[in-house]
Amino acid sequence: MTAMSASSALVPAGRQALALGFPVSLGNLDAYISAVNRLPMLSQEEESSLARKLRDDGDLAAAQRLIMSHLRLVVSIARGYLGYGLPHADLIQEGNIGLMKAVKRFDPEQGVRLVSYAIHWIKAEIHEYILRNWRMVKLATTKAQRKLFFNLRSHKSGLDAMTPEQVDELAQTLNVKREDVVEMETRMTGRDIALEAPTDDDEDAKFSPISYLSAEHSEPLKMLEARQYDRLQSEGLEQALAQLDARSRRIVEARWLAADNGNGATLHELAAEFGVSAERIRQIEVAAMKKMKAALAAYA
Repeated sequence: MTAMSASSALVPAGRQALALGFPVSLGNLDAYISAVNRLPMLSQEEESSLARKLRDDGDLAAAQRLIMSHLRLVVSIARGYLGYGLPHADLIQEGNIGLMKAVKRFDPEQGVRLVSYAIHWIKAEIHEYILRNWRMVKLATTKAQRKLFFNLRSHKSGLDAMTPEQVDELAQTLNVKREDVVEMETRMTGRDIALEAPTDDDEDAKFSPISYLSAEHSEPLKMLEARQYDRLQSEGLEQALAQLDARSRRIVEARWLAADNGNGATLHELAAEFGVSAERIRQIEVAAMKKMKAALAAYA
């Protein structure tokens, strides 16, 4: 998302924008921030009146005024999350989404100002955005991990690894296990690594993670080949042998299947068994193998 798209996402168009002090075209993020800081604040009476109009009548103009008057709050909160290295404009945009959710759910009869109620929703949306985009692999997925992630960022000073004493102190402060603190710090200090080499240099490619993480037997093609071979060894071979007469099957089994155990019979041994010549045994074997090959074609 560009700065301009983020800065113009919630800006009303036309006369309403001019009436609220917004220029119709902002141009960049600095202009957006300057514009929202010039928008008028609402008194408690105005805020309550507008909130009731939205709640009771679905007045979208009232909702717009509530949102516009609190855009500066989003800018202020988003500025506190710049240390994560994400674009300020995107942080503001996510915070604006949280602000809209807060306005939609705000009840003026609770006796609190919208600013106090909206802070939670603004931060929640920004937190979600950071967790989705700060690393390619998610660092925190559970509610407890998310809380630890942001608390650890705020308590940890510098980039150096924490000492055992600091880990114990932080775990006690946050009321979590020291193992959880150590694990989250390890996740946060890690970095994303490309599986493939960033260049076309063959020498660099040899040392990229993909070159030693891939297992040949786990490749889809190899797995399919192994599965097909297993079928040939089991049902395919059995079906092919079933196509032969008793003598042909005996010859094939004696010559080839028993050969796997080093006990394969010779042509002369089978010739003596069946009372024919060795050449006749060879002919029967050739014919049987052709017949089996045709039967096995269905499994190829």
